[in-house]
Amino acid sequence: MSTGPVQVGIVGLGRWAKVLTRAAAKSDKIKIVAGYSRSEEKRAGFEKETGVRSVPDMKTMLSDPSIEGVILTVPNEQHLPVALEVAKAGKHVYTEKPIASTLEDGLEIAALSQKYGVTVTVGHSARLMSGIRRIRQAIDAGDLGRVAMIEANFSNERALELTPQTWRWYKDRAPGGPLSQLAIHMFDLVHYLGGEIDSASSMASKLSPVGAEVDDQSMTLLKFVDGKVGYVGSCWTSPGIFAVRVFGAKGLMHYEIDFGVWDTPDEIHHSSSLYIQRGKDGFGKREVLKDGESDMFRTELELFAESCRSAKSNELSADNGNVAVACVNAALRSIERNGQAVKLAEVVDAARARVAERSRNVA
Repeated sequence: MSTGPVQVGIVGLGRWAKVLTRAAAKSDKIKIVAGYSRSEEKRAGFEKETGVRSVPDMKTMLSDPSIEGVILTVPNEQHLPVALEVAKAGKHVYTEKPIASTLEDGLEIAALSQKYGVTVTVGHSARLMSGIRRIRQAIDAGDLGRVAMIEANFSNERALELTPQTWRWYKDRAPGGPLSQLAIHMFDLVHYLGGEIDSASSMASKLSPVGAEVDDQSMTLLKFVDGKVGYVGSCWTSPGIFAVRVFGAKGLMHYEIDFGVWDTPDEIHHSSSLYIQRGKDGFGKREVLKDGESDMFRTELELFAESCRSAKSNELSADNGNVAVACVNAALRSIERNGQAVKLAEVVDAARARVAERSRNVA
């Protein structure tokens, strides 16, 4: 077995491909050796900017025996067909979040593991930030006592900038607006910190003056299987924020980052806020904690490399990726029902039924 870095390809050569390629360049565990886009101009530009050779077609990449896995940074609706092509070639799959644009596609991507003997990694990197890991460590150590509530908010000004030329303008491509584009990060985080989610109830509104099809505000309440509750908010008409707060019987912890440095995660700790407030102490007696340096993008790629080498799934699994999409779907269904709580099992079962029907129609 090779002991050098795992060699992988990357498909879809836009901005995010460059972010991940820069992250991979910092690692000795993974190396991006080939890039592909249908656009010849993008292939040339990517090769010039990153030094990674481009290939003229997918067949060239997938027939290379030295390439063990492929990173997908293609549009969400292309995740399933491209992942299927990669898996059929026996290569391991990494797909950016969300796992797919629909839960049906996400479930089919998850099934690729068993069908073709490959692993699937989903880029829900936010759970890998140092501050989030510190909160999880505190929960596991009992420092917060029994956790009763989790709050998370991810917001920015995106809806003030939308035009009909941008894909996020349209309901079918960005359902729920910030609900599917920002809150999905937080659904994965609260699942990681709080455990199995039972149901979601949500409301949404449209306040941006630009006139886009999508809602631009959302608030979702979550009920966990063990009884704790959670809140995920996403506003698309405000200055950016990324914040998480966990409330326990013995203490609470708060973590917030400057979203302006999201693309350079090794700089997040310079401007982040992390504190713990204990017992009956007020905010003035909170203990400010030092946020350690971390690089969530390099870490997620190294998890992918480990899965390529071991053929074993990692925590950024297809199943976890589908929980986040199921939360979005349950929230969207709740909005249609005027805020009625919707169980995740309901949307998952419905999606599985549609996948089965799809398979019967193909057969």
